[in-house]
Amino acid sequence: MSETKKTTGRKRAAAPPPAPPEDARARLFRAATELFQNKGYAATTVREVVEAAGVTKPVLYYYFENKEGLYLALMRGVMEEFEALIEAHSARTGPARRRIESLCEEVLDLFKRHVPAVRIMYSIYYGPPQGAPFLDFDRLHLAFQNHLKRVLVEGREAGEFRFGRTEDAMWAVIGVLNVAQEVELCHPETALSLPDFRRILGLVLSAVAAPAGAPVNRRRSKGVKP
Repeated sequence: MSETKKTTGRKRAAAPPPAPPEDARARLFRAATELFQNKGYAATTVREVVEAAGVTKPVLYYYFENKEGLYLALMRGVMEEFEALIEAHSARTGPARRRIESLCEEVLDLFKRHVPAVRIMYSIYYGPPQGAPFLDFDRLHLAFQNHLKRVLVEGREAGEFRFGRTEDAMWAVIGVLNVAQEVELCHPETALSLPDFRRILGLVLSAVAAPAGAPVNRRRSKGVKP
């Protein structure tokens, strides 16, 4: 005679949803990115996201809990990639001009790879917040600006550059990068090729380059400001 198990009266915990396909998370990212940029964050529903991704609501809840969690994961992924790029560049050495060139080229490449996500960021940052969870997008701008200013100052102290206010040189470089990004965002059919971008950035860097044979200022500044 088999032994009968006693019940405790407690409800059994809900089992997790069946293991989703390996690419379910990626498909949710793609679907959310497409819907957020085309319809806006507020107007996009969970139902629309899961239908576009070809999954069920429990799958989305399993990975991200809700629409807010999906948005945060999507945006944070891009932000962390950008911050990792800046951190990696901060450890580099060598001529300042070359470091600035490679920094701008890699930032532009990252921008191009994430144009849809950038559109979402811009719509939240420059437009109505749409009820989206807060993210400190300004942190990205400041991280880039501070690193660029440090490299410019190092280049000036090494005798590579000659300019007055550090901020002026910084904004001149950022201006070239911003134009390339805006064209890529709004008019991709006329986007700058990498050789075009390098040539235009080179005009700015050549304008602040120290003349050949100019004396080197070995005075080390305590910060990035002159």
